[in-house]
Amino acid sequence: MKIEIWSDVMCPFCYIGKNNFEQALEKLPFKDQVEVEWKSFQLDPTLEVNKTQDTIQYFREKKGVAEAQATQMLSQVTQMGKGAGIDFNFEKTLITNTFNAHKLLHLAKKHNKSNEMEEALFIAHFIDGKNVGDVDVLVSLAEKLGIDKDEATKAVTSDELDYEVNQDILEARNNGVSGVPFFVLNGKYAVSGAQPVDVFEDALQQTYKETVSPFKDLSGSSGASCDADGCSI
Repeated sequence: MKIEIWSDVMCPFCYIGKNNFEQALEKLPFKDQVEVEWKSFQLDPTLEVNKTQDTIQYFREKKGVAEAQATQMLSQVTQMGKGAGIDFNFEKTLITNTFNAHKLLHLAKKHNKSNEMEEALFIAHFIDGKNVGDVDVLVSLAEKLGIDKDEATKAVTSDELDYEVNQDILEARNNGVSGVPFFVLNGKYAVSGAQPVDVFEDALQQTYKETVSPFKDLSGSSGASCDADGCSI
């Protein structure tokens, strides 16, 4: 069963959604049959690549939100994060253009390490207060996951992975996705937002039952039948 997740590195609800989704998945007997594919989405592609802002400044200048209101919003998100096992550190968080981070994520996908990279990027951004648009920061994250330094540097500084990132964004737009996180469950159902663990669990169970699980026998008992070993009554 394939789960596609559209996400942006600077979206706190994407991090919360990731943790809640993973907690739900761990409860399910078919967890080893689930393939997760992370897809790129940019909440604010207009941000400059080589500039950073603190979170309060970003809300004030870019979104027109008063500082007191922004502080209250971040406090609420921090409490939500604790419920998902995340200690957000918004005082250190640096807002920047995330396109390069998404290129690194696509490189990690080629090494079957996209989930590990997604987690590393969230930690770098929300916990450690690192600039996830900075080449050196991104290359360092890649090296920690065993990805070659030169390969990571080329991926982040060249345009060789631009197409993959833009295709994810285009696919989201074509499917009417305007916010993240956005989960597509085996091409049949969607779950939008950082839902609670039980919502993810129910959605995954329903999707598995309808798209993967073998036919359910409605007869209630075993009737006369034949198989490769013969017939029985």
